[in-house]
Amino acid sequence: MLGGISIWQLIIILVVVILIFGTKKLRTLGGDLGGAVKGFKKAINEDEKKAADQLEDKAKDAQFSESVKDKDETK
Repeated sequence: MLGGISIWQLIIILVVVILIFGTKKLRTLGGDLGGAVKGFKKAINEDEKKAADQLEDKAKDAQFSESVKDKDETK
């Protein structure tokens, strides 16, 4: 690979990171990162559900307004 990182370079980087931080610290960091990603996904899903509910409410309001308008016109 020209200008890329070989597998040996990645292994050396991994060894240096393990020596600097230690496996326990890296495990804790991985768990924290996983929890943050789960929280982010949950927040995104809640926002999407909330937006869908609001659109549904607006559609119901529009239908109600049309039915009231039709009743007024028939009188």
